[in-house]
Amino acid sequence: MTRRRIEQMRTVVAGASSGIGWHLALELARRKSRLVITARREDRLQALAGQIRDAGGECHVVPGDITDPAHRESLVSSSVELLGGIDGLVNCAGIGAMGRFDQASPERLRTVFEVNFFAVAELIRLAIPQLKLGNKPIIVNISSVLGHRAVPLKSEYCASKFALHGLSDSLRAELKQDGVDVLLVSPSTTDSDFFDSAIEGGESRDWKGSRAMPPERVANIAARAMRMGKHEVIISLGGIGLVWLDRISPPLANYLIARFSR
Repeated sequence: MTRRRIEQMRTVVAGASSGIGWHLALELARRKSRLVITARREDRLQALAGQIRDAGGECHVVPGDITDPAHRESLVSSSVELLGGIDGLVNCAGIGAMGRFDQASPERLRTVFEVNFFAVAELIRLAIPQLKLGNKPIIVNISSVLGHRAVPLKSEYCASKFALHGLSDSLRAELKQDGVDVLLVSPSTTDSDFFDSAIEGGESRDWKGSRAMPPERVANIAARAMRMGKHEVIISLGGIGLVWLDRISPPLANYLIARFSR
């Protein structure tokens, strides 16, 4: 583990227009990180950047869709030009879909994977050469506790987060000799517009409930984990309990999830 200073860290935050990405950008700016933020909604990014600048921070806006290869290339090159290099890449962009797998279209699976996994993986690939030149560089992937233990009716989302979990573990080992850390952040259900932007099933607000954690808390814990050099953090006691139950007694976890997760 590599402890690092967040102050003056040159950081790219993808998916910064709402939710965890928005609040993590604010948290990093509060800790004096120099930021480039990206997402599709330029108006939201400009509002966030204005808030950061009003507080005395540095924040540059490079709007676009990270599923677009041209935008990913532009994001990396623009970040190097604007910041002089990249020390941190934070991947917060994500999309969900709810409903039975056997009643869904192949397009739903491909759309979720394109946003949650392929775009993230290819952005990381492009950023690695610059990260290797950075100061105590780190890749931060915002995943989910559902990337450790899957539940019904979120099959595509769970699968994409399992893939991100596997990629993070593999890259952490691959990049160790290059001095690049990889942090996997796995929150439970978070109070954000995730359900509003879900491609299917988002109208079912029962998924969210009253136990959703505030995104500010996730952002604070993620920023602290970055500073401390942690490799993985599971946020919430319920999430930790679910993961350990699955490790200790998978049959019991299977039974309880099938019984109570509908």
